[in-house]
Order: sequence, then structure tokens, then C-alpha cells
Amino acid sequence: MQNQDEYPDEIVLSDDELDELEEEIPLLRGIRAFAEEAVHMPWFANLGHPLDHETKALARSYLDGLGFPDAEVARIAEWEDALDAASGLDFDTAQWETEESLRAGLADEALEHLSEEGLTIALTHVSAILGKRIGAAVREAAAFADIDDDALLDAAAGAAIQAAHNAVLALIAESDSDHPFHRKFALFTRGRWPIGLAGMSFNIF
Repeated sequence: MQNQDEYPDEIVLSDDELDELEEEIPLLRGIRAFAEEAVHMPWFANLGHPLDHETKALARSYLDGLGFPDAEVARIAEWEDALDAASGLDFDTAQWETEESLRAGLADEALEHLSEEGLTIALTHVSAILGKRIGAAVREAAAFADIDDDALLDAAAGAAIQAAHNAVLALIAESDSDHPFHRKFALFTRGRWPIGLAGMSFNIF
């Protein structure tokens, strides 16, 4: 029989902690389902292809929601142009600053539904499920075009994971389906890379 002294007090959860954990489980299950569905999406499968109507509509909704109604959707057709567009983001921070403000706000709202530990677990789990798939997908697409720029491929994969994290925050915060983070994530899951704003052009590879 196990001696009670082998269970130190500091690892015993209080009733309140147990109640909080039980309340979080359904939400964490929903995030797991989100990631397991996303892993089967055609990541980076349509890079450079003409932009269809739905892709343009998603991009337009994203831009309007982010506060850039005058920006135009622009197609990037080649990897070399994608490299130029991605490098140019260092000089145009308006989109990044706006997204960061939205992300911070959603993180605060998410913590009204999940504990800080629960949120960390959720985001880490999404990265664990999607990371390998996304990394392999972008390298497969690049290999088809004889591209071996690791920095560029890491940037694309990192942007996709960040979009997934932001979509999870919007999901936890119960944001509307047309929230910019849902729209941007949808662009990625349609096989595109929404690289970002350069002046008044929203570049999509």
C-alpha cells in the first residue's frame, strides 16, 4: 500500500484548481481538433498560381478588417519576387504593428477563457502538430522550383505557424469569423503565402 507521505502537499490540486482544469478541457479539445484539421490543409500547394475569387475575397476582408481599405491585393508569381517582397517587410511595419496590437488584445481576451498555463499548452500543441507538416510542405514546394534558400523557407514556415497561433487566439476569444486573423489563416490553408504589405500592395505568393 502506498504511503500517504510519498505525496507531498505541493502537488495536490485544490478544489478550485481542479474545477478550473475541468472547465478548460472542452476548449483545449476544440483547439486540438482545430490543429488536427489544419494539418491536412494544402499548405503552400498553390504558391504563384493566379488568385481565384475566394482568395481575393479573403484578402480583401483581411485588409479591410485590419484597417487598410486602400491597399490592393497583388499576386507574387515567382520565388525570386517572394524573396524581394519578404525582405521588404523590414521597411514597412504598419501591418506588423497593427497585427501585434490585435494579437495582444486577443491574448488578454483569451486569458479570460483559459489560464495562462492552458493557453501556453494550447499554442505549444498547435506548433507541435503543425510544425513538421508546414516545414515539409514549404520545402517540397521550394524543391519543385529548385529553391534552397533556408532563410526564406524558414520565414514562410514561421509566418504560417504565427498565423495559426493568431487564429487560435481569435478562436479562444470567440471572435467573429471575419476577424483578420481568421482570414489570414484561411489564406495560408488555401495553399498561399500572404507575405504582407509593401506600400499599398498586399503581396500574396
